Amino acid sequence: MTVSSPSEATGSSLSGSGGDGGFRKAMRALVGACAWLGRYVWSGWIGLAGLMCVAAAWQAGHEIYGSFVLPSPVDSLFVLIDLMQGPVLVPAALETGWRALTGFVLAAGIGTLAGAVAGYSFAAMRLMRPIVTVILGVPPIAWIVLALIWFGSGGGSAILTVVLASFPISFAGALQGVATRDRTLDAMARSFGASPLTRFHSVTLPHLLSYLFPAWTTTIGSAWKVTVMAELLSNSGGIGGELATARSLFDIPLVMAWIMLVVGFAMLSEYGLLNPLREMTERWRSAGLPWGVKR
Repeated sequence: MTVSSPSEATGSSLSGSGGDGGFRKAMRALVGACAWLGRYVWSGWIGLAGLMCVAAAWQAGHEIYGSFVLPSPVDSLFVLIDLMQGPVLVPAALETGWRALTGFVLAAGIGTLAGAVAGYSFAAMRLMRPIVTVILGVPPIAWIVLALIWFGSGGGSAILTVVLASFPISFAGALQGVATRDRTLDAMARSFGASPLTRFHSVTLPHLLSYLFPAWTTTIGSAWKVTVMAELLSNSGGIGGELATARSLFDIPLVMAWIMLVVGFAMLSEYGLLNPLREMTERWRSAGLPWGVKR
């Protein structure tokens, strides 16, 4: 018969309680994540009602103008389902998606960095704002023509067009976010000995994100539109190339099906990527709200 010492018994009980504590923390984190996901999905019912209103207006236009001008939503949906079962949709969607998301990442990254630098420096702001205004003033169609001349009809033309057309949006959001930060809070943090990195993380970044996410949402929507437009004009494949083919055949239901696909990808990028990221990084917005209430 072996008798354990008090120290061994205490150690085993501590290790057991530590294991139970880790398990409880993991379970609480899992339950919290599931609750957040449930609230996020449930809040989408209002958006779904808005989409139904768009579908109703679409159906009304179909009833007025007929199928040749505007096919019904149901007919377009059936054509889209047929596309999903064929071999064309997946390669075209992957090609367009890669170009759009690559352009978005470059535009958001460069625009955010340049806007943040300009927000901290008044001289940089005065220098860069006219340049951004010039870039913003050039129509995307003009950038597409220039990109085709410079790079040919490959994927680089679409990516460059997305970057040039969408960069000013992220730049403006980052610039306003940094320029309108509360400088008194920053001065208070400096008086307590906080480092520049700590002040940026604790004071500037929460305020900056409230400007960046709306800018990024507009940027990613613009990225999808500009990519498809560049593909259509350059006939470089992807969804834009398929739209050009459908247009040449006067297949209006097929055109509407491809448009529905692009809109679906844009909504997935916003509500499946950016909005959840915003919910996770801006928990302070819902800190004082009752459960289930969303702004």
